[in-house]
Amino acid sequence: MAHEVEIIDGQAQMAYAGERPWHGLGVEVRNDMTPQQMMQKAGLDWTVHEVESYVDFEGDKIPTGQKSLIRSLDKKVLTNVGEGWNPVQNSEAFDFFHEYVMAGDMEMNTAGSLKGGKNVFALAKVNESFSINGGEDQVDSYLLFSNPHEYGKAIDIRFTPIRVVCNNTLTFSLNSRSSNFVKLNHRTRFDADMVKQQMGLASEKFAQYKDMAEFLTTKKFSVDALINYYNEVFPYTHKVAEAPTKVEDLSKNAREAYAVLETQPGAEFGAGTWWQALNSVTYLTDHKMGRNPDSRMQSSWFGVNQARKLKAVNKAVEYATVS
Repeated sequence: MAHEVEIIDGQAQMAYAGERPWHGLGVEVRNDMTPQQMMQKAGLDWTVHEVESYVDFEGDKIPTGQKSLIRSLDKKVLTNVGEGWNPVQNSEAFDFFHEYVMAGDMEMNTAGSLKGGKNVFALAKVNESFSINGGEDQVDSYLLFSNPHEYGKAIDIRFTPIRVVCNNTLTFSLNSRSSNFVKLNHRTRFDADMVKQQMGLASEKFAQYKDMAEFLTTKKFSVDALINYYNEVFPYTHKVAEAPTKVEDLSKNAREAYAVLETQPGAEFGAGTWWQALNSVTYLTDHKMGRNPDSRMQSSWFGVNQARKLKAVNKAVEYATVS
């Protein structure tokens, strides 16, 4: 099976603390690693360098007007960039976590290289969690830093709740997205202090998410509303004559979300509520959709399914409010 996780000389460029990752690859480490130690264990202690790009034509080296981003580890060209590109080194990304980890507010959880080194990420567990549904349904808080070495991709730093019972990667609602994550292009130099100030305290955002989750557990869905919800989250890719009124008329992914509603891990927590409905979407995107587990993770954290989950949260709140 192909893996998004980069493999160099037979070694996965990834490290993890605690539960073994979805693909069984990487180096297992203690949960008391410093960010720099985590970076080294994951094989990410390399740098990138901008080098003028040329083409050979009839014996002449002709400048392309671009620069190549070359990795020090193996002289691999990761991407081509234009003027004004400001690469962020892996060490800068991991240093972002340093003060939090040293203060005991976070612990490093996972780090790795995806897509052949074009996307380096680090995930830290925030020392905060909450429980709902009688204290048995726990949600933990994480901070995810995505550091792409690829033209057109932005640095992405976000707070990410994860539901323990099913390991679903949840997300905050769009209503507060500006303070829950920061995206930065490479046209400006990375300023860690500015980002931390802009994001604010994780505890404030996590408390807002807890309020939302508790609200969803108090609101029951009707079958008709649930069908409409799935149809909005997983619409047909082509135009249909009229909106589906039966489960059988929904798109394939919408039908699959309905199918796992009562079989997903933790389905018994908040059964019949919009919390259960929301988690059927996050479970499907994180554990069922996609070609393989790696592609699901990539899409769930950085791609189309990340946006889909944002929509699912907001639609769940919208439907719960009028139920």
